[in-house]
Amino acid sequence: MVHEIDLSVNVAGIKMQNPVMVASGTFGFGNEYGDFYDINKLGALVTKGLTLLPREGNPPPRIHETPAGMLNSVGLENPGVQKFIEEEWPRLSQLKVPVIANISGDTVDDYYKIAKQLSSLENLAALEINISCPNVAKGGLAFGQEPQSAFEVVKAVREATQLPIIAKLSPNVTHIQEIAKAAVDAGADALSLINTLLGMAIDIHSAKPVFHRTFAGLSGPAVKPVALRMVWEVYEAVQVPIIGMGGITSWQDAVEFILAGASAVAIGTANFVNPMAPIEIIEGLKTFLYLQETKLQDLIGAAHQ
Repeated sequence: MVHEIDLSVNVAGIKMQNPVMVASGTFGFGNEYGDFYDINKLGALVTKGLTLLPREGNPPPRIHETPAGMLNSVGLENPGVQKFIEEEWPRLSQLKVPVIANISGDTVDDYYKIAKQLSSLENLAALEINISCPNVAKGGLAFGQEPQSAFEVVKAVREATQLPIIAKLSPNVTHIQEIAKAAVDAGADALSLINTLLGMAIDIHSAKPVFHRTFAGLSGPAVKPVALRMVWEVYEAVQVPIIGMGGITSWQDAVEFILAGASAVAIGTANFVNPMAPIEIIEGLKTFLYLQETKLQDLIGAAHQ
């Protein structure tokens, strides 16, 4: 019988007490969720996306519910990297869990400059490069749809920092394995997948698209089968750790992603529906491992055997 349940995992040098993270854009900077539970119980916290300059984001509406998830078109609203350093980092740096900064840019040089600035922060665990956001006019998704552009962004960040780099990949591509290989070749230490799927909604009364930018990002349970398939494919293509995300709402979902090849999982849309979801998933994983008399490390990629 396995009495000591060890959920710890090391993802590209990021030491986590458990494999359950929170996905960028769904947790803000952690302030609000601290009212529900001790954030230090998480495996890691990933900040909302940071850009070089402040962004107001897209005009409302920004959220639209779907039968099995939601569409969002927030547009990377954030205070900008300098204000983050001055106003958010003093509090975040005191957390006992790894804090990972998610970064995005309009140009390759933007990514380089942001990475350079953030690299000076003591205790920052890693950088997650967003090359997959579908809700902005420039940058974002465009960088993640071609192997060469993905390579160039990751390479620029690699030149700017010694921190571990996580490349967040888009599902809106034909061959996810090619993008994954390009990111790893450029210096990515780990990969996050997936970001949102491109979707839309139409207001039947106005006969117009719901969102100002027409298209938006679909997340939630509806995307889980796609995300799981892509984690499986990428696990067979590269040798770096994978952080799986996309429709994870339960510990059972988390186990599926781990069996498919994920070393860790990130909880996103579920945070909006059930703020306690990450904690419930951590506890569920502990119970599952105890009953199965197995270790977390033995589950990673086990479905491939």
